[in-house]
Amino acid sequence: MTEPMFLADPYLREADATVAAHTPEGGVVLDRTVFYATGGGQPGDAGRLDWTGGGVDIATAVKADGAQIALVPAEPVALPPVGTRVMQTLDWERRYRHMRIHTALHLLSVVIPMPVSGGAITAEKGRLDFDMPEAPEDRDAVEAALNDLVSRDLPITEDWITDDALRANPGLVKTMSVMPPMGQGRVRLIRIGQGEAQVDLQPCGGTHVARTGEIGRLRLGKIEKKGRQNRRVAIHLDD
Repeated sequence: MTEPMFLADPYLREADATVAAHTPEGGVVLDRTVFYATGGGQPGDAGRLDWTGGGVDIATAVKADGAQIALVPAEPVALPPVGTRVMQTLDWERRYRHMRIHTALHLLSVVIPMPVSGGAITAEKGRLDFDMPEAPEDRDAVEAALNDLVSRDLPITEDWITDDALRANPGLVKTMSVMPPMGQGRVRLIRIGQGEAQVDLQPCGGTHVARTGEIGRLRLGKIEKKGRQNRRVAIHLDD
């Protein structure tokens, strides 16, 4: 199993590690990593690995067998041997924009309180697909509500819930198509706001900013019809 350092500290930009394995596809598996693996609509991180006598740019990170995370080189190169100590460095600007967008999508699910049937994140924008027959009537009101939540600078924290407790509280799960990963005994919850100021609590394994104020101003993008019961809503970072 690869230790997912990004869960404990999503702001960690670099760290040393040891090469634990290579994948048949040419990926590098470390014993611990700051690279988020593609999942939940969030792209895998890019960056670089360096070691004595070599280095390689990393195009993305993906999930591999046995709860491992494989770092995928940007081009075919000689990989560091198993047991090599390496320094891993994130493309931080790209990751941080993913964190801002991901957190903003949580806010979008608050402003539009409908079941979510899909989603995707890039460094420029994000979108959620909602199970709703009609688009929101007032675009300006949706955008204003989003930016109000951003301006309140609410804290984002995490809690953990047991698999059984989550099954007993299905209302915590907003996504229709993808269930949170279970089977390890507990599931991570992301909380936005505290006490009476709490606005959201849902399972999520992605990376998020520490406060909503870090997201910056949001702009509502296209609202598209993607089926009789599906509306796709996009949001953009203004910077």
